[in-house]
Amino acid sequence: MLGLNYNEYNGFHPHSSYSLGFGWISILAFMIPLVGLPGLAQSRFYNPLPFPPSGNVVDTLSDQDIPTGLGSFARDYQVALQKGEQVSIELTSTRFDTILTLLTPDGSTFAENDDGPNGSTNSLLLTRIHESGSYIIRVQAFGRSPGGSFTLTLTKLRSI
Repeated sequence: MLGLNYNEYNGFHPHSSYSLGFGWISILAFMIPLVGLPGLAQSRFYNPLPFPPSGNVVDTLSDQDIPTGLGSFARDYQVALQKGEQVSIELTSTRFDTILTLLTPDGSTFAENDDGPNGSTNSLLLTRIHESGSYIIRVQAFGRSPGGSFTLTLTKLRSI
């Protein structure tokens, strides 16, 4: 070991034309495809459904939707909302206790409701939008529920 500096002892020879070695090439070749994975994962695994222009969805929540980690599932719908709009979002189901969440363009919770004002297990949100953008309306079952059929309605309210 006498006469060798640290780099030469560990296999690095500064005057060598192969100082990076084939190991580095293999690692780089493996990592290059990984750079695109977040976009691929997002498009392949998380695709919120577009909310229809009619403002009404009749659908089914099932164990094929987004697992919540709480024993239930969620389904997301993407909708464009404009600053200043007042909206009513209603979620009804006779098959499960509903939770309705409105997520902002950055993914934070803007508004949420479990049970509507009439004491039922349906959900209702009345809110004014503070920022234009692409929002997510999340339909979720409360507790350990397999889900079932539901109706989701978005109404843009007008001032009188």
